[in-house]
Amino acid sequence: MSDFLVNVLKIDDLGAQFDGVATYHDSCAALRECKIKSEPRKLLEKVKGLKLIELQENETCCGFGGTFAVKFEGISVAMGEQKVQNIVNTKADYLISTDLSCLMHIGGVMEKKALSVKSLHLADVLASGY
Repeated sequence: MSDFLVNVLKIDDLGAQFDGVATYHDSCAALRECKIKSEPRKLLEKVKGLKLIELQENETCCGFGGTFAVKFEGISVAMGEQKVQNIVNTKADYLISTDLSCLMHIGGVMEKKALSVKSLHLADVLASGY
């Protein structure tokens, strides 16, 4: 979606309004398979009221990886916990990503730790303010 909007339609401002501080998680599929890195950030930079803080180790996998999380649960959980620690370090109120699997995995770790950070899909943020 973000690749199509930014690179094909040449649209980077959808008129969205979202008040808060957020960090963005790059999914492995977006980065490695679709070569999407800057496009979601270009869209988020134009969201009025949103302050975006770059996530440390943003290209590191969250640990979900489909069946990886089932086959290697301990490693998957540890990777998720490391990702969550990096999110906490940003002091963001929101975690945004384009991958629902990542959001589910990271969100589960944050919920177990009783953190107040909310997980949101990029589309939810871009559709806000209408």
